[in-house]
Amino acid sequence: MTNFKEIGPEDFNYSPFKLIGKDWMLITAEKDGKANTMTASWGGLGVMWNKNVAYVVIRPQRYTKEFVDSADSFSLTFFDNSFREILSYLGTKSGRDEDKIKKSNLTLIHDNNIPYFEEANIAIFCKKLFAQEYKPESFIDKKIDKQCYPNSDHHTLYIGEITKILVRE
Repeated sequence: MTNFKEIGPEDFNYSPFKLIGKDWMLITAEKDGKANTMTASWGGLGVMWNKNVAYVVIRPQRYTKEFVDSADSFSLTFFDNSFREILSYLGTKSGRDEDKIKKSNLTLIHDNNIPYFEEANIAIFCKKLFAQEYKPESFIDKKIDKQCYPNSDHHTLYIGEITKILVRE
């Protein structure tokens, strides 16, 4: 079993630009005793409403959205580069069609009933605080809407309070 240690958000010395934008992350939540996950490369970490938060975005067609919508919490997990092919698979296959977690050979474990993966190097646990769908009229730079949403499948933004961070020892 992988050994993790808990650190405070103020001790989190990793670049979110690298972790999220370059290395990717898994967003994982559970509904009715079943977990689902998806790979994401958009999001961030910061401070909102005097709380340490993570924010992620999920398109409406993603199966994981149903799980995040129904759960109070979700996890973000980060892996070393040797998991790149698995992350690519988890980002392109739907849990509606197959048990992609089982097929990935990742080990699903829980902390306070929040699912995450034993093989991760970092696990961030978040309590949902906010959810809002992006609206075309909210874009100041209209090119972003045209370029990123040609099918009008606008993301929902989720902001979650970071309740725990685990890093591999």
